[in-house]
Amino acid sequence: MRILHLTNHVQEIGNGIVNVAVDLACLQAENGHHVAVASSGGEYEILLANYGVQHLALDQSRTPINLIKAAWHYQEIIREFQPDIVHAHMMTGVLLARLLRNSSEYSLVSTVHNEFQRSAVLMGLADRVIAVSQAVAGAMVRRGIPKNKLRVVSNGTLSSPRHQKIREYQPLPLQRPAIATVAGMYTRKGIVELITAFVKIAADFPQAHLYLVGNGPDRPIFEALAQNTPVSDRIHFEGFQAQPQRYMLATDIFVLASHCESFGLVLTEAREAGCAIVASDVDGIPETLDYGQAGLLVPPQNSHTLANALFQLLSHPKQLQKWQYKATQNLERFSTTRVYAETMAVYYELVKNYDLPRIVRTEEFLVSK
Repeated sequence: MRILHLTNHVQEIGNGIVNVAVDLACLQAENGHHVAVASSGGEYEILLANYGVQHLALDQSRTPINLIKAAWHYQEIIREFQPDIVHAHMMTGVLLARLLRNSSEYSLVSTVHNEFQRSAVLMGLADRVIAVSQAVAGAMVRRGIPKNKLRVVSNGTLSSPRHQKIREYQPLPLQRPAIATVAGMYTRKGIVELITAFVKIAADFPQAHLYLVGNGPDRPIFEALAQNTPVSDRIHFEGFQAQPQRYMLATDIFVLASHCESFGLVLTEAREAGCAIVASDVDGIPETLDYGQAGLLVPPQNSHTLANALFQLLSHPKQLQKWQYKATQNLERFSTTRVYAETMAVYYELVKNYDLPRIVRTEEFLVSK
């Protein structure tokens, strides 16, 4: 099968959408498909080339002149690559692929990662719409996407071609007990609530430190907030890290305090690293934490209940160890091979002239390996 992925870029900056697309492209090429990624480029071009994935330059910046250029370049790419499937991971790509399909015979698939964005409804222009969680699928139905177009392929990045095996990473020498998050520095990620919750418990646990791993436009706001607390020397802004696993392996409690979150990919990596987890009970996060079996769920935008959860875990070492153990259970379903197989099954619904039963058996065999 000839598969073209459309993303805005392939930069190594911690963008979950890009990471999932790169993983998928690599595994598809590894399993014999002809795969290309069209984007403005980035560090992952080297990895893609190593897996035999062709990278095609396509700048999808949303300025009138550039969009005209992008339309021309996209049509040129389609003529040369002749895909069976175009898989768009972001809104601009869906619009290009749908509006410029013309007489081309490809089928269009989109993946909805951030359904809370207003533009996410445009992902419904595709022939099939992949939702990364049941919560996202439900939200898209409420926004008018027909159920017969929707397929749920839960996210998963474990055993990613972008990563080493988890135990091959060297843990960092963090101050313990360590509380950490790995997230974009955006207000919607609940960073204010996390800092506030940490301040509430800091006096009770004078050895505890908070590590905030990630970058984003709201970071100066959070740094100013932390600086005005009596424990600013115990709140560490670490910036973007290409290997956040080194933090997770040294973390006692991992927190994702998001106000909204389609899935929470980082939680699967925190689980694999053996962190006790506290996260918001919102959108796709409960699915990622086995509905509370693999981590503590707290109401979003509530620093008081978040502080209580942290207090309980730090006060009771046996409870902390129990939740660290529970986090590591039932992780197989977050593998990239499962995502690959289920995504290919969506493609085969659309592409004619393939022996579907034989191919599905092959994909199942690959997952079982």
